[in-house]
Amino acid sequence: MSETSDVARRRLPHRAWLVAGVALVAIVGAAGFRATPGVMITPLEEEFGWTRGTISLAVSVNLVLYGLTAPFAAALMDRLGMRRVVAVALLLVSLGSGLTVFMTASWQLVACWGVLVGLGTGSMALVFVATVTDRWFVRHRGVVTGVLTAGGAAGQLVFLPVLAWIAEGPGWRTAALVVAAAALAVVPLVWFFLRDRPEDVGLTALGATADSAPARPAPAASGGGAAARAVRVLASAARTRSFWFLAGGFAICGASTNGLVGTHFIPAAHDHGMPETVAAGLLALIGIFDITGTIFSGWLSDRVDPRVLLGAYYGLRGASLLVLPSLFAATTQPSMLIFIIFYGLDWVATVPPTVALCRRIYGPDGAVVFGWVFGSHQVGAAIAAVAAGVTRDHLGHYDAAWYGAGALCALAAIMSLRVSRGRGATAEPEPVPAAVAADGGGAAARARA
Repeated sequence: MSETSDVARRRLPHRAWLVAGVALVAIVGAAGFRATPGVMITPLEEEFGWTRGTISLAVSVNLVLYGLTAPFAAALMDRLGMRRVVAVALLLVSLGSGLTVFMTASWQLVACWGVLVGLGTGSMALVFVATVTDRWFVRHRGVVTGVLTAGGAAGQLVFLPVLAWIAEGPGWRTAALVVAAAALAVVPLVWFFLRDRPEDVGLTALGATADSAPARPAPAASGGGAAARAVRVLASAARTRSFWFLAGGFAICGASTNGLVGTHFIPAAHDHGMPETVAAGLLALIGIFDITGTIFSGWLSDRVDPRVLLGAYYGLRGASLLVLPSLFAATTQPSMLIFIIFYGLDWVATVPPTVALCRRIYGPDGAVVFGWVFGSHQVGAAIAAVAAGVTRDHLGHYDAAWYGAGALCALAAIMSLRVSRGRGATAEPEPVPAAVAADGGGAAARARA
């Protein structure tokens, strides 16, 4: 009987694919929930008379918490499990979005959409991708990273046009309630089908062998919890120059995507006479091409030096942003469609090579390190969101924001090429953190520059 069961199990798809599927649904939702403020800026401005700088402050808080929650969420997933962390995160999103319908002051927007939704979506951010792929996949890890990362684009694709239509018709309150209901609906799926590790169901990671099985993180020192471990990992990684190059480049990545384009593309297009629903459709179209670009980037990350990929992605993105101000018009011109396609292919293509570098350089702590790198991404996004809003309030247009982001992307390309190769590197070693050195030669090898 047991032999028959083993044969049947081998014929079934590996459980990793079910876990990845559930994770994809949660990530799609998280991306859509976080992107919603982009369609609410104009309705809130019209109803309450708040400036774009004021509304952008709430978006900025959301972006900061979305990023800074990530490393602690990664450590919490090690301590409490992915299922619990993601389920609670979805409940926070539902609560924060639902409460916005009762707000009467801008600080309430900051509290609901900035704090609650920021904490919730941050716990389902890209560190969730890194954690799922590290635990459940050895084979196809790069491709799965690309697919799950592309879920962010899919969330944008699914939610933005619908929410823009709802906000323009029934109103922004209805749109907020739709988000709250959608987040709540995902909770049972996560709770019943997501599992933390293959060992929990008597399996090994897909493609794992004795030498390639994903390593468990070192146990926390006595008296330390998830937060303490996240801080310890940061202290160790911060002693290596690669961490600062990765974090700096990813901060610019966030500034040039979520913070600038994701938050201000719709109102910027509206400034030129384009209807919000059309602009939201263009932003969603970016999501369509982002899916293709990110999956392809994941495939490339298994085959090409991730540093070279990052340098190319940032350089091309910067060039596209420099021409964007000349493309806005009341109607969608062919040149704008070319930008949308090009920018979409590049949008989060940076994620798979960044995850790969964190994994190669920092080993079992790679997911938590990526959490901190992703935190810098959102800090950059938050700064750009506020700066672009203030720029628009004072100059009457966004041109300076687009040009500034293009120049910063060139700097990110240079920093990316300075990152360590990771395992197998032969260059001069970086300063090796004490925590890494204590782990032995294998970890030290990963910390070379």
